[in-house]
Amino acid sequence: MPDTRLSIGIIGAGIMGERLLNAIIDQTPDLLRVAGIWDPSAQALERIAAARPDVPRLSDPAAIIAASDCVYVASPPASHLAYSRAALAAGKAVFCEKPLSTDVADSRAFVAEAGARGAVNFTFASSPAVATLTDWITEGAVGTVSHITIEVAFASWPRSWQVDAAHWLDRRAQGGFTREVVSHFMFLSRRLGGPLTLLESSVDYPEPEATERRIAARLSAGDIPVTLAGSVGTTTKDDHNVWTLEGDKGAVRLCDWSIAERRLPDGSWHRDENALPIELSRPFTLKHQLEGVVKLTRGQPHRLATLEDALNVQEIVEAILAG
Repeated sequence: MPDTRLSIGIIGAGIMGERLLNAIIDQTPDLLRVAGIWDPSAQALERIAAARPDVPRLSDPAAIIAASDCVYVASPPASHLAYSRAALAAGKAVFCEKPLSTDVADSRAFVAEAGARGAVNFTFASSPAVATLTDWITEGAVGTVSHITIEVAFASWPRSWQVDAAHWLDRRAQGGFTREVVSHFMFLSRRLGGPLTLLESSVDYPEPEATERRIAARLSAGDIPVTLAGSVGTTTKDDHNVWTLEGDKGAVRLCDWSIAERRLPDGSWHRDENALPIELSRPFTLKHQLEGVVKLTRGQPHRLATLEDALNVQEIVEAILAG
């Protein structure tokens, strides 16, 4: 019997590439098959070979593109658009890691030329916790929205599980927590509020050549005011974040990526009884993301972050980092 599953190829065998590879094999084997994976690092490919010996390791990006219906671009940001353009030129769909790039002008040109065959891996598009927040908002738990607050903090940057990628994650050209983490919460604000506009911001670079250690900003998501604060060295946690939506009837918030909470009339916060920590909720999120990738590749409506979403987020992020 012929294999009717869509084929997805992966460019980049780092943390994100391997994470999605495992999700494809473990979460959606009936929908997708891995056409192959490539990375310029022989060591990275050896790691993949040891963990997943049945996954083809192809010779170069062109081979990945040729073998795939959809290409997942999980390389460092500066290379995203070149691989994405090559895949689209070959008639393939593209699922790209964020950010689109670090060059706003090039990203604008790419989005203008790309059409609807691309999407970006902002995982809040498929998060069960965000679905719960959305249900609460629809049910009237918040009322008329008045404000969004984004707070992120890190014990150190990069986070402990990212130290092997510090050569770019802690360099200003491509890295930093604003691009890697804050961008997710900006996407969430855009998705639930509206297009983002930066009003004012500040950024602190206390270490030569290293990435930002503190940011602050005021922006808007549609008509909703947004306050943003982020810092390194201000928590003992690897990663701590809270996204809060306030209204005239109450508030909802998302804590540490995956915990949905709503504020009760007495002022106390009630956690969703089905909430799971990020390690346990991630498989559900990635399964939904991959289901969206199938729809994207087939030209069907999907809930993934669009290229326009990602461009708007990138514009704000780069403006903040430019100071």
